[in-house]
Amino acid sequence: MASNQYAFEGVEPEIDAEAAVSRDATLVGDVSIGANASVWPGAVLRGDVAPVTIGAQSHVGDNAVLHASQAGDRVMVGHGAVLNDATVGDGALVGFNATINSDVTVGAGSVVASGTTVPEGYDIPPESFVRGVPATVTPLAETTLDPAAVFEAHSSGAYTDLAARHDDLFE
Repeated sequence: MASNQYAFEGVEPEIDAEAAVSRDATLVGDVSIGANASVWPGAVLRGDVAPVTIGAQSHVGDNAVLHASQAGDRVMVGHGAVLNDATVGDGALVGFNATINSDVTVGAGSVVASGTTVPEGYDIPPESFVRGVPATVTPLAETTLDPAAVFEAHSSGAYTDLAARHDDLFE
């Protein structure tokens, strides 16, 4: 087990051979990282009271914290975001410094704006735009936001390529 990974009550992190995990990230306990995913420096994934799952082609930005949370496939979790006992659906984007509290589900294809605070218990429908403190939810179709452009700008494929270019940052 790498020096940045820790077992908890006998359970060790599992990382797909095609994933990139920074040596400066911390993984504890029941953590699973999917193929072509990346976990960047300073991120903490703590699977002690419940698992942390990062799906294929998903990316966890620098200094993000995920505790007992799941991120589906092709999810972008921005730098400094905090997810506590939350579920983020496939293809969703969680912006920089957003806070997703306990028992929150972010629907597939949704965009959570930077700095947003989502209170406990929200069930955000798929393809929603979430913003503010506390969060307000608007269907993407009712905004001027172009979700295709947002996802292209923050493409998880681009992060996979970027991770591959860092020779010394990842284990």
